[in-house]
Amino acid sequence: MRQQPVLVYDGDCAFCTSSVRFAERRLRPRCAATPWQFTDLTELGISRRRAEHEVLWVTPTGAVHGGAQAVAKLLLSAPRGWPVVGALLTLPPLRWAAHGVYRLIARNRHRMPGGTAACALPPSPAARPK
Repeated sequence: MRQQPVLVYDGDCAFCTSSVRFAERRLRPRCAATPWQFTDLTELGISRRRAEHEVLWVTPTGAVHGGAQAVAKLLLSAPRGWPVVGALLTLPPLRWAAHGVYRLIARNRHRMPGGTAACALPPSPAARPK
């Protein structure tokens, strides 16, 4: 069993990578951060499709939290006042708002500072031509 949680993110996305590096420097969360492209997703119990879709927090016991709740878990693992912010993001209605903000940012991450065309999410199955 792993000793610490793992934060899995999109290493091909400059915005995602910059965000994780910022969190590591400023928030100092207690986790291992790794791009999904260099991770054994099967070992973590994660599908490639899910890893492409959202940031993931995998606990040492194998529980997987995605999107805004992964961010909340990251904040909960950080020192100082960050756990308070993380705890608030797990409670309705802030949880619902955080989910909406996360999805908005995820859909537009290629437009965010540091974002590139490689940051664009793959189209959803419903939007792909048949």
